Amino acid sequence: MERIAVLGAGSWGTALGFVLAENGHDVRIWGHRQAIIDQINSVHQNEKYLPGVELPSSIKGYTSIQEAIQGVETIILAVPTKAVREVLQSLVQVATRPLTIVHVSKGIEPDTLLRISEMIEQEVASDLLKDVVVLSGPSHAEEVSRRQPTTVTSSSKNMKAAEKVQDLFNNQQYFRVYTNPDVIGVEIGGALKNIIALAAGITDGLGYGDNAKAALMTRGLAEIARLGSVLGANPLTFSGLTGIGDLIVTCTSVHSRNWRAGHMLGKGHNLEEVLENMGMVVEGVRTTKAAYQLAKKYNVKMPIAMALYEVLFNNVSAKDAVDSLMSRTKTHEMEDLANILGERLN
Repeated sequence: MERIAVLGAGSWGTALGFVLAENGHDVRIWGHRQAIIDQINSVHQNEKYLPGVELPSSIKGYTSIQEAIQGVETIILAVPTKAVREVLQSLVQVATRPLTIVHVSKGIEPDTLLRISEMIEQEVASDLLKDVVVLSGPSHAEEVSRRQPTTVTSSSKNMKAAEKVQDLFNNQQYFRVYTNPDVIGVEIGGALKNIIALAAGITDGLGYGDNAKAALMTRGLAEIARLGSVLGANPLTFSGLTGIGDLIVTCTSVHSRNWRAGHMLGKGHNLEEVLENMGMVVEGVRTTKAAYQLAKKYNVKMPIAMALYEVLFNNVSAKDAVDSLMSRTKTHEMEDLANILGERLN
């Protein structure tokens, strides 16, 4: 048994706390909303984010980070990308020992263009940071908390740290963890699939069929691999859980916030209406901006991401964006694979 603090009382942080508690660990969940923490402690539920789920009574909730991390060596960072720096800055003010930080968010910071592991390394001094681990993969909190079979990937520069996280989370009944040393690929795949999920929701909202979605997902994966390879990822990572696996689940499920947001955009709602209606963070919106900036910086062709950027930030209609994608100059499908592999070999 290990004492573990989960920073973030949203759906995913709560679901991961559920798994850890069922594995026998001493789980502490921190959140800034007193009502949610009170509910976790009093009736063992998080009705706002995981309605109908009975949480293990051993899980304790806190609104004080200092209290939540007492006696803790492993932190699960489960907050939206835009809140990562703020939470880390609060953490370092009260941390007294080196910590392993396991981040489970999926995004890229616009403007700085940093991955979350890079943000952690920037915000947490080396004497307080033992290891950074990424936990990512095709996983809906709603299904995990109902013990439905799920597989994810643990990745770190230190494979012993990745394997430790694998051991913490592995549950023979419903939660299986694989390891992968490709931190860049795991983070890029997890972040960029949200862009494609937004676009998939748009095509569904427009009333297009399975043909359109299959094309979008396939070509979207090519864009993810193209950018990821330029950034130093292993292209093979994108054929795994944090690539095609995460892409499938996020583009095809009503549990996906990004798909739901895209669906509303396809139905004609503007971005402000969509975000207000969602009530939760839609990571793909900020990541689209970051991907647009990365594509420009590294001169990488990402037509789907570029088209989505125009829809989100320049008021281009979803229908016009799809028409623009369909009218692009003809090309050869295998050129992408040859270029990606060529870049990797060079």
